[in-house]
Amino acid sequence: MEQLIEKTMYATRWLMAPIYLGLSLALLALGIKFFQEVLHIVPVIFSMKEVDLILVVLSLIDISLVGGLLVMVMFSGYENFVSRMDIDDTGDKLGWLGKLDSNSLKNKVAASIVAISSIHLLKVFMDTQNIPNDKIMWYLLIHLTFVLSAFAMGYLDKITKDASKKDNF
Repeated sequence: MEQLIEKTMYATRWLMAPIYLGLSLALLALGIKFFQEVLHIVPVIFSMKEVDLILVVLSLIDISLVGGLLVMVMFSGYENFVSRMDIDDTGDKLGWLGKLDSNSLKNKVAASIVAISSIHLLKVFMDTQNIPNDKIMWYLLIHLTFVLSAFAMGYLDKITKDASKKDNF
């Protein structure tokens, strides 16, 4: 009975596979939004103010960072929690694939969120004349919360690794 329960529990990890596949649909949606933004600026690029162009470019960078985050979560999450990917090493395999454990993934996600938040904050600062000061303050506080959270997670991971090294000696 115990073995049946354990095998059943272990097999339920495959319930995560459709979720990771669903993230690829989110990646497709981001790709559509990216090119929609590009198509919007092409006809008016010569009449745009430099600041407006920079804001659009920052939005495109933002979309690409979120896309990279999705790829990282899809692949490493699948490999960590569902099954190893059977991709041969003939050049098409991503260098980090199979090397990100759940702690590394968590830290990379936190760093990506900080980077995305930084881009968003830069967009806010580029458009300060149109944004009320109290909103700018909230954007800054939220960004600082992300930065402090990422730092704390990295620091806790370092402490955990250092403690496990000491235990092994």
